[in-house]
Amino acid sequence: MLEPVWGWAILGMILLGVEMLSSTFYILWFGIAALCVALVLFAFPATSFALQLLIFSMLSLVSLGIWKLKYQREALSLRVGQSHGEAIGETGQITETVSAQQLGRITFTLPVMGSREWVAVSDETLEAGARAEVIGIEGNYLRIRSLS
Repeated sequence: MLEPVWGWAILGMILLGVEMLSSTFYILWFGIAALCVALVLFAFPATSFALQLLIFSMLSLVSLGIWKLKYQREALSLRVGQSHGEAIGETGQITETVSAQQLGRITFTLPVMGSREWVAVSDETLEAGARAEVIGIEGNYLRIRSLS
């Protein structure tokens, strides 16, 4: 017969293995909780099965809840490649003429949203060499207007 400490340890390792395959971080906490129960059983072998289940449940849910709260708090800062309006108000120089009928290009001294050069759209005609300000973000294009 398999000792309960080994049963919990094997369950914990299986759950951690499944987590490695899924990479969702949800199963991780159940695997860690099962390994913690194995450690408790190693230290206190006379622990009842009901108490083992209670420890596993509480550790799983509490650790999952703490991780979920922390993860949701930092979720906005982890949105790589998604603008939150940081480029609006930035000024750059037109390198290709832009008008209502023609896409142009604008370059910046310092990178804006990870790039120094962007495709630009505008309702007015702006010649190459003119200075312009970003007034909006439309998909992969920056909407600009003349500074003068």
